[in-house]
Amino acid sequence: MVIAEKALIAQIRRLARSTKNPAVVTGIGDDCAILRLTRGRGEEKDTLITTDFSLEGIHFRREWHSPESVGHRCLARGLSDIAAMGGDPVAAFLSLALPRDLTRSWVDRFARSLINLAERYGVTLAGGDTAESPNGILADIVVVGTAPKGKAVLRSRARPGDLIYVSGELGGSAAAVWNMQKGMRKKPNRRPNARDYTRHFFPEPRIELGHILRKKVLASAMIDSSDGLSTDLAHLCEESGVGAEIESNLIPRARIGKPAQDVDLQFALHGGEDYELLFTAQRAKRIPSRIAGIPITRIGRITRGTKILLTRPDGSRNELQPRGWDHFRK
Repeated sequence: MVIAEKALIAQIRRLARSTKNPAVVTGIGDDCAILRLTRGRGEEKDTLITTDFSLEGIHFRREWHSPESVGHRCLARGLSDIAAMGGDPVAAFLSLALPRDLTRSWVDRFARSLINLAERYGVTLAGGDTAESPNGILADIVVVGTAPKGKAVLRSRARPGDLIYVSGELGGSAAAVWNMQKGMRKKPNRRPNARDYTRHFFPEPRIELGHILRKKVLASAMIDSSDGLSTDLAHLCEESGVGAEIESNLIPRARIGKPAQDVDLQFALHGGEDYELLFTAQRAKRIPSRIAGIPITRIGRITRGTKILLTRPDGSRNELQPRGWDHFRK
């Protein structure tokens, strides 16, 4: 590293001072952060904790992703998990392993982008760790949040007869990666334009949407679409002990490119990193077509059994296998 570890920590600490969540009593500078998550009488809360890796060569490439994109995506991953529980994010902890030859400018731009996103959601960067990496950049983010006691939305509470909904559009991030790979084969030295693929480079965690779904008791079960619809729906069904049936023509597909076109259905089914919310709701619940400005689309229903079926416009049905992101799949 061009910058010494002590100076690096001091630099990040200066940047992090701009955001101060009142639940963070003591942040960067001591052996442990101190969080006071229960405030006042009648406000007993559960603590939510999630952790996510961002690995160079797996989750991002320096030749594609600017430091700003890497920092934003690093925190957005954790915030999306909090959103999927209907929670309120409070604090983040960042551990960085950095190559010796990485420039100070790269780290500064990464940290500023991460902290800018943290500021928008009232999150304090309260601690972390640093180390030297022999093989690329590794960033581990831990995000702590809260939800009213017993009210967090779990994956395990979907029931037969519930309807299945998804926010926003699906497949845009995976289709962007496919397009960028194709473009790199044609022009290897050209960096992709982040403005063409905003939802990939700067995804927006659905914090407000998740909060509303929890507060108004609309969602019976919920998960974020980080690994792809087929895989994340399988996670939700497995935890709830149910099956599902979804309709291919109802799945909201992202539009990318110039001129903009719907992405292929396979990207919408199996592509990850959309960070939308996939949730179920009792049939009697009235789910608006937009919540917090985000389109909401009904795509299917929960069934008895364990299979997930995909119905096509011609009436044919086949079992939908989870083919989204899996780090250890060959």
